Amino acid sequence: MNIKTAVMLGAACAISIPSSLTLAQAGVPHSEAQGAVLKSQHSIDLSLAEAVALGLRRNYSIRSLKLQRVREKFELRVVDNMFNPKLKLTGTYTFARGSSDRSRASDLTPSVSVQGEYGTSLDLSWNQQLNATKNSGDLSREGLGLTLTQPLLRGAGKEVTTAPLRLAKLTEQVSQLNVQASVSQTIYEIIAAYRTLMKSQNQVTLATEALKRAVALLEVNQLLIVAGRVAQFDVIQIEADIATQELAVEEAKNQLQASRLQLLKLLALDLATPVLASDTLHVTPLEIDQGTALQMAQAKQPQYLATLLQSEQAAINLLVAQDRARWDVSWVAGVNQQRDQHSINGSSRAWDSYTGLKLEIPIGDMSIRQGQVNARSMLEQQQLLQEEARIDLQRQITDAVRGLNTLWRQLGISQRVMDLSR
Repeated sequence: MNIKTAVMLGAACAISIPSSLTLAQAGVPHSEAQGAVLKSQHSIDLSLAEAVALGLRRNYSIRSLKLQRVREKFELRVVDNMFNPKLKLTGTYTFARGSSDRSRASDLTPSVSVQGEYGTSLDLSWNQQLNATKNSGDLSREGLGLTLTQPLLRGAGKEVTTAPLRLAKLTEQVSQLNVQASVSQTIYEIIAAYRTLMKSQNQVTLATEALKRAVALLEVNQLLIVAGRVAQFDVIQIEADIATQELAVEEAKNQLQASRLQLLKLLALDLATPVLASDTLHVTPLEIDQGTALQMAQAKQPQYLATLLQSEQAAINLLVAQDRARWDVSWVAGVNQQRDQHSINGSSRAWDSYTGLKLEIPIGDMSIRQGQVNARSMLEQQQLLQEEARIDLQRQITDAVRGLNTLWRQLGISQRVMDLSR
């Protein structure tokens, strides 16, 4: 094997194996590699931990998720408030003028309503009216009203009444899982971009060194030609190799800039920032059991867990749709008390109470049937999606474990190839 062939084989093998490993195995100092990469005295060393920390604070997707979580948390807070008392204050003030009289009237009505977990609703209101006229006298009226309603069919029972709250809590859990998946994906993208930048830096170093060796080989062969030991024709192939190495250097530099821009975009930094990946890659063999990995994924994988929660949501929606198809039969009771005071006719007091049943039967409302059909089909569809998600998760874990084992074997082969090439 001549010197030219050895140089070409060493460069090809070095580029084909993991970049950080080639530098370590080739004995290239880290500071020298950095200087060959950027040729800048103002580059900023950036470790992987610093890149991830910056991404968690500045990445556009993560910052957008934080704003989205503010809305989602408040939505849950609104639904969680459904069983708390609701206060309302209504007031009016009017001034009327006619041909026979003029009047001023004011009306103030505070009210409170409470809904129970079993569908019971309680409404309490107090009303005060003041009507002052020029010719007819002044009238003051105040009264208290209390109404109690208990559903017996539609809307009755804790399962139906608390369905919106349970749906909201499940939606909140799904949102949290989606946030976990998005953050994990963003961190993965940052790590991948950082590793790509490391690889690009090392590729620039390797291509530059290969070019230097090719130029040195050309100089040696030119001296041999002068000495008459090598034919002039052999220089042409070496010059072609130099041109190829120059092309490789340009491609490596272009890939380096693209990798740097991708990482800066993920970190939401100025694209002109001269960052330099300063970490060194250390790999340690890791044994992963496929069954254990599958169990862990089924317990923690966000997208799979979100599919399970969505199946629970579909079951609750079917329960609500079936409840809507029932007759509305409710027991209603109430009491009212009113006191009037007139400047001319004196005062009077009255009260009344009532109790009874309210019946409402939906007839010919196809939207109710439509809601049941939609809810039932969504539940069955979600069950299919859940089964598909389970199979897909098993496939992903199987592929990941097999692929990881293959990569470990490839790493070992690459190390042997490089040792033989050296």
